[in-house]
Amino acid sequence: MFKHQGSKRNLGHNLKIASLLSFVAGIVNVAGFLAVQRLTTNVTGHFAFFVDEVFKLNFKQGGVYFLYIFFFFLGSFFSSLLVEFLLRKNEKYVYVIPTAIESMILLFIGLFGKNLIQQSPDFIAYCLLFAMGLQNSLVTRISNATVRTTHLTGLFTDLGIELSQLFFYRESIFRKKLIVSIKLRTTIIGFFFTGGIIGGIFYSNIGLQVLFIGVGVLLSGLIYDSVKFRMVMLRRKYRRTL
Repeated sequence: MFKHQGSKRNLGHNLKIASLLSFVAGIVNVAGFLAVQRLTTNVTGHFAFFVDEVFKLNFKQGGVYFLYIFFFFLGSFFSSLLVEFLLRKNEKYVYVIPTAIESMILLFIGLFGKNLIQQSPDFIAYCLLFAMGLQNSLVTRISNATVRTTHLTGLFTDLGIELSQLFFYRESIFRKKLIVSIKLRTTIIGFFFTGGIIGGIFYSNIGLQVLFIGVGVLLSGLIYDSVKFRMVMLRRKYRRTL
């Protein structure tokens, strides 16, 4: 689900990566909000608050909201920069390193978040926004902008449009494309909600350590992809020897 890019990707690849990453984003979204009362998977609301604080001439707080936006952007920029670099050096690690970095960020916040909530809650928001910017950029690149996993506004908009089109478009080819797209969007939404529910349930018991679940899911995805790729290569090698 990670290795295949561009024309090599199919619906199955996109459904798998959408399920995995939207689930992680759902956990981060709820855990981040419960911990520091900040949205940590998108920046739409932060931009509105930033403008509001600037008009109030409260530049210090406005600067904090600007940094929320900036760190999401920085994560996206860094992810794309890393992908482009790895494509030219070693394609083998083009998805592994960005995902590993996201995992390390979530692991760090899970380990030290309890103390950081008291000392520097904004730092938690910066880290989680960076991680989600990194994730969103990575999955956008891998899926050729077909999958986005960290926020739902555009997804619900597109889903509403596509569901309405089912009532008017009867051509089988067009309807098939619509159904495929609807299936992908409902999968992302469903797993985002599932991650959010699990994040909320476990946060009440273990706090920001709930992010360890997200780390486990990411690492499991990497391991699954690596094992499956090796199995495919072994099958091909075996067939050539016959």
